[in-house]
Amino acid sequence: MKKLLLIAGPTAVGKTSLSIKLAKKFNGEIISGDSMQVYKHLDVGTAKITKDEMQGIPHHLLNIRDIDERYTVSDFVHDARICIDEVLQRNKLPIVVGGTGFYLQSLLGDFQFGGDSYNGDNIRNDYHHYALQNGKHALWIKLLKVDPESARKIPEQNERRVTRALEVLDKTGIKFSEQSDDLNNNDYDYFTVCLNTDRDLLYNRINQRVLVMIQNGLEQEALWLYKKGGSNVPAGKGIGYREFYPYFRNKITLDNVIDDIQKDSRHYAKRQLTWFRNKMNVTWYDIVKNKDNVKCIENDVGQWIQH
Repeated sequence: MKKLLLIAGPTAVGKTSLSIKLAKKFNGEIISGDSMQVYKHLDVGTAKITKDEMQGIPHHLLNIRDIDERYTVSDFVHDARICIDEVLQRNKLPIVVGGTGFYLQSLLGDFQFGGDSYNGDNIRNDYHHYALQNGKHALWIKLLKVDPESARKIPEQNERRVTRALEVLDKTGIKFSEQSDDLNNNDYDYFTVCLNTDRDLLYNRINQRVLVMIQNGLEQEALWLYKKGGSNVPAGKGIGYREFYPYFRNKITLDNVIDDIQKDSRHYAKRQLTWFRNKMNVTWYDIVKNKDNVKCIENDVGQWIQH
């Protein structure tokens, strides 16, 4: 099986610096597993690694989309698997680094896109309510417009199935008809390093990181994105950008913006940790409080590679 190292965890726990250390030690190349770093021109707000920070290590899946282009989990799985194969062909270790748990889990083939994961979701209730108000045929027409292949296979009277197809597209960006065995197959021998630290310390690091982003020009980057369409473009909904839009409309102060970015970033970190704890098989490390754990990680990765 193909060896694949993953470095996961919430924002501000040291994933980037660790990835460089491991790539240098184990002859690796890094593949971004971040849903926002794919976008060109968005560097500060996505905490994108700089050329100097790369220290000569090749990086992939950065700056591959314009801000008005969608990038779905299906796109990521497709692109990442190509990168992984290319890295392996160069006899190097592919290292996927990122905090987007849904992307990482999908890459490993652990996610059943059409499963029952969305029971009780408001999206499903909205579609059932739409069918109640407008009829099953109208709901089926909705599906026909966005996924005609699925619509042809699903009878319009099967409201539950039509709803599921629409819901999966909304939640994953993948058409129901485009789900393939490839997305649900795991042909990797993988090891997942997941970083974390004490909650108070993590939140303080997140708060400080936002202040550094402000100093590094986040407002100017967000203003550029706002003028390009803001929340009307796929890249414009990201944390660190969307909080600025009321400020640009003179509705709130810059201090309000900073508070909102810090709050949203902390909430996102909490969701990231919940995902990694409940949905993925990972090995936890804290390199913030105990830098000696880097050696422990190196030892564990080295043993995994040898097996």
